[in-house]
Amino acid sequence: MATMKLNTQLKTSPIMPFHRPNSIGLIRPNRVGFRVFGSGSEQVEPDLSVKVNGLTMPNPFVIGSGPPGTNYTVMKRAFDEGWGAVIAKTVSLDAEKVINVTPRYARLKVGVNGSPKGQIIGWENIELISDRPLETMLKEMKQLKEEYPDRILIASIMEEYDKAAWEELIDRVEQTGIDAIEINFSCPHGMPERKMGSAVGKDCALLEEISGWINAKATVPVWAKMTPNVTDITEPARVALNSGCEGVAAINTITSVMGINLTTLRPEPCVEGYSTPGGYSSKAVHPIALAKVMSIATMMKAEFSGEHSLSGIGGVETGGDAAEFILLGSNTVQVCTGVMMHGYGLVKQLCSEASLPYFTTHTELVRMQKEAIQERKATRKGLSSDKDWTGDGFVKETESMVSN
Repeated sequence: MATMKLNTQLKTSPIMPFHRPNSIGLIRPNRVGFRVFGSGSEQVEPDLSVKVNGLTMPNPFVIGSGPPGTNYTVMKRAFDEGWGAVIAKTVSLDAEKVINVTPRYARLKVGVNGSPKGQIIGWENIELISDRPLETMLKEMKQLKEEYPDRILIASIMEEYDKAAWEELIDRVEQTGIDAIEINFSCPHGMPERKMGSAVGKDCALLEEISGWINAKATVPVWAKMTPNVTDITEPARVALNSGCEGVAAINTITSVMGINLTTLRPEPCVEGYSTPGGYSSKAVHPIALAKVMSIATMMKAEFSGEHSLSGIGGVETGGDAAEFILLGSNTVQVCTGVMMHGYGLVKQLCSEASLPYFTTHTELVRMQKEAIQERKATRKGLSSDKDWTGDGFVKETESMVSN
């Protein structure tokens, strides 16, 4: 059986390296286009390289901003394991205002929650942005770019409602040699009283103003990371793109309360008997993320010329999870919680599972279809009318109409 592999190709010649002058005559490279090729019977390593906004990556799998990109050691590990790009944990000018607590995570498992054997399907965090001094993070990002000049390092930044502060932060991160900037407009629990994170992503007027400041200053590609905690995610995404951002990333975590410990009657994660709503991620959010990404991709195709990029995020733990985002229109796929659960070696699984075994011979197709038709004739599938439901066979009748 032949294999199907993902390959990428620019619609026009790439502009390398990306340079973004602060002028009206800005020229952007076109958005990458994914194409699928049958490789025949010959076993060839799939080419997963991508070019996005003029940036070349060995594969489309990106470390999402968070604990997996929190310092030099872990980001170096990500590059060594083969990740296509790394987005460092979000930084701001004043790290002293960021105080994290422990415990800061809670998990939702299949079956009785808290069972050590239950599969993890949900993950909540109440973690803030980087609590390390900005100077330390900048030094480590600079060191990484010196040691890995051909790898893509992206700075994630977030600031208060202050134009001068945004401009200073952009200038300082760019001096490290980073390749792009992701704007955190989406953290669901990080200092909204300071007009930071999702407080901006939920307010299109505020988003437009701040995006304007950022894009007037930045000389590297800018991605806006979108919050899912809105009615229509295409509205802020549209504003970000119209304000000059080269791309959008979606989704960040979903506002949640993980649960209440019925023994202690305290919420999780519990800090001195108390908690706060946090951000929900992992497998359970994947279908929601796919719907949000689909909406953004559809809007971008209809309203923009194709030079912008889309980075899909949400519940990615397998190559199949990532492929779904790509098939919906994502140019890259970010993973954060998946790395926290499975380690940095996950990228090897993602790359190996990107080859999809869906091509075969015509003779084999005829055989498979004949067997499927016979099986369908032998098995009653579904109910033709509500009157066909029976009390005794209710569970089996329900299962007969489930597609997966």
